[in-house]
Amino acid sequence: MNLIIDVGNTRVKAAVFEKDTIVEVVVFEKRKILSEIKKILKKHQIAIGIMSNVASISEFKIEKLKKLLNLRRVSSATNVPFSNLYKTPKTLGVDRIALVAGAVIQFKNKNVLVIDAGTCITFDFVNSKGEYLGGAISPGINMRFKSLNKFTANLPMLEKNEIEDFVGGNTNESMNSGVVNGVIQEIDGVINQYKEKYTDLTVVLTGGDTNFLSKQLKSSIFANQNFLLQGLNEILIFNIDK
Repeated sequence: MNLIIDVGNTRVKAAVFEKDTIVEVVVFEKRKILSEIKKILKKHQIAIGIMSNVASISEFKIEKLKKLLNLRRVSSATNVPFSNLYKTPKTLGVDRIALVAGAVIQFKNKNVLVIDAGTCITFDFVNSKGEYLGGAISPGINMRFKSLNKFTANLPMLEKNEIEDFVGGNTNESMNSGVVNGVIQEIDGVINQYKEKYTDLTVVLTGGDTNFLSKQLKSSIFANQNFLLQGLNEILIFNIDK
């Protein structure tokens, strides 16, 4: 079995895979990473693991993890199953690398746009030749609410709600419409831009806001909250096979 560890900006998601099938997913706070991984290792027979370290985990803890299992870390130097044509490949986030790897393996010979709706919203495009061309990064839903609250004197901090009417009847409704409706229109608009340029486009939506957004988007998408974990597993398998 493989252990996949995705260290995000706020939480850690760990997944146990039997080949390409998810057996278990555990989500926990970053400070608990050692104790939670120990629990997983006691429960499952793990042969090897891989870590995507987006947010900071101390080298001390990483060395502790390496003593617990055969652990690899994803970086810009990691072998991947696609051609990276990004102009600055060393600056490409490991989370985006994993998403593209998942797209190439799961949708072979397809034009794929992967949208990760989390702290930030990232758009990553790989063409039918397996060439990663790049994409876009914009603020996520919660980041937009926080900026409205932080950079103004009177606007409150809100949590997202589904849009009942895009015309906000009060301040809270107007803020929710501005953020949530704005994100929905942005995502649908970007998808349409790619569809105009690339035929037979496959769109994957992942990230923490997947379920919230998927039912409100007009575009046809594959919604998969675990797509990043699957991509990391594909990278691990790809490197083991090499």
